[in-house]
Amino acid sequence: MLELRKDTIGRASTISESVEVGLRFIGMWPHCVYANINWWTYIVSVAIMQYFQYAYIFAHFDLSHLSVFVDGLSITFGYSLSFLKLINLWFNRRKLFAILDTMNKDWSDAIHSDMSTMIRYANWSRQCSNVMITTNALAVFFYVIGGLILRSMIQKNDDSIRELPIKMEFPFKVDYFPIFELILILQFFHDLSVACIIAMLNALLVTLVLHVSGQIDIMLQGFMEISSKHTSRSSLDAIKDLVNRHQRIIDLSEDIEDLFSNIALLQFIWNTLVICCIGFVIVISIGTEEGATTITKSLIFYVAITLEAFVFCYAGEYLSAKSKSISDAAYECLWYDLTPSECRILMFLMLRSQKRLTITAGKITDLSLEGFTTIMKSSASYISVLSALY
Repeated sequence: MLELRKDTIGRASTISESVEVGLRFIGMWPHCVYANINWWTYIVSVAIMQYFQYAYIFAHFDLSHLSVFVDGLSITFGYSLSFLKLINLWFNRRKLFAILDTMNKDWSDAIHSDMSTMIRYANWSRQCSNVMITTNALAVFFYVIGGLILRSMIQKNDDSIRELPIKMEFPFKVDYFPIFELILILQFFHDLSVACIIAMLNALLVTLVLHVSGQIDIMLQGFMEISSKHTSRSSLDAIKDLVNRHQRIIDLSEDIEDLFSNIALLQFIWNTLVICCIGFVIVISIGTEEGATTITKSLIFYVAITLEAFVFCYAGEYLSAKSKSISDAAYECLWYDLTPSECRILMFLMLRSQKRLTITAGKITDLSLEGFTTIMKSSASYISVLSALY
């Protein structure tokens, strides 16, 4: 733990190394070398994958083989969500750069008493980022590699049927050596990169919310300085610092809202569809000959997609709950020892903090645990409908 804290102080950033590497990989890090080349190379590769995936969907639209169709549709929708997220991030990259610049200023302006709080939240950010990226990487491994291994065991060395784990329709035959093996390897590594990039974006949201939470905690500590007999600072100076910090927190949270609002809306819509498709495949595969294969490759994918929706909703819920603590701390400070003019300033701060900081889905609804419940309920309803059709 001591070594982790030393590293955090050295980097002086809430952004974890894994998130920074992911942003540099897609050219979304400030002053990144060859940023445009990295971005266009990656986004074109995702677009090519999407073309062949949707070609398969349109070529194999057959309700008599609904399970195969929905299985291919689930991973295709997952790729589409990733593609739309990256496009949205590209159009809002200036907002992202402004947020990262603000975070760097918070670290450079932090005094010694603030560092312990910021380091604690930076450590949480690293842990959450590693967990999310690892979960998505495991989901890809079990979906691609695990499914192939189990399918080969069931077929008992019968190579007459060779299926790619990610359903695609090519204008040429791919079931011959070495074309099949090359495409399989390309699919695995590309799917792994997409999964890690999407986990990185989710981790970025968590990191930004944790950074704002750290600033709120520092602000709550500042209320204790008001009317304190053990500090040389006047109460008016302490209140002015609190007002300035509160305004910076509001500005930063609004920038985060602008950056992730459209992404959260896409998350709501697409996660409902993807969770529905994967859940349907798992349900109908129970008790079948290839049930073990399907469940093995789909279960962790289902967990990863569900975790993705939960992270967005919980981040919005956590930010809203954290912002409410500002007005409570202002009321609980020693305001009765202040002068009338100081009390008026503090009252305006309390009134401003009554408006919750939040993240919305397309400016329509707040991200909350209630929203996550809605996603799961809707997905379960759609699963029952598909099961009835099947």
